[in-house]
Amino acid sequence: MNRTHTIALVAALSALLAGAVQAQAVYRIVGPDGRVTFSDRAPEDLSKGAKVSTHEGVQTGADLHANDALPFALRQTATRYPVVLYTGKDCGPCVNGRNLLINRGIPFAERTVTSNEDVEALQGLAGDASLPVVTIGSQRIKGFSDTEWSQYLDAAGYPKTSELPASYQRSAAAPLVVRGTPVVPSHVVPKPEPRQQPARTAPETPAPAAPAPGTPNPSNPAGIIF
Repeated sequence: MNRTHTIALVAALSALLAGAVQAQAVYRIVGPDGRVTFSDRAPEDLSKGAKVSTHEGVQTGADLHANDALPFALRQTATRYPVVLYTGKDCGPCVNGRNLLINRGIPFAERTVTSNEDVEALQGLAGDASLPVVTIGSQRIKGFSDTEWSQYLDAAGYPKTSELPASYQRSAAAPLVVRGTPVVPSHVVPKPEPRQQPARTAPETPAPAAPAPGTPNPSNPAGIIF
């Protein structure tokens, strides 16, 4: 490892240990013209009618539930420096990275990059679409390197050997971008559906008035009452 790379790694590790970090997020931004872009930074100005939705690159409900079963110290580390692995199909280095995390007992979330939207989101997050990518807290590491990944995990305070309980179940891999949730630009206001008027009912025909006492009834001229 050359001196320049060593200095850069030390600086990155110092930043990693500086304190708790915010979860990485991918922002899906729909402009007023309908154009969709992805970024790891929230837009500063939304006054022009852009619509933003957030795709968390870190903890989902399933991930948090899985972390509930961790020993206290490991759970604290996983909460402060969450690990997320971004993988793709037919990716040998992705498999190697996943195996390293599993064999070391690192609780991590996995995000798959398969669709065009996933690729665009990864580019917004990491700057390009190369895989694998692993994030440890706020640090992003592109490509697989056993030595480099291990150094970052050590600096974050993860144990060198697995401390996962036998009952631990890692959450299933999930797409980076959740499909099926359309985003509508904020300047487009849906038209309210017309209210349906209640159906009118025909007025009831009043029953014929009973004949007054003593009035002859044509059908009973004798006025016989049973």
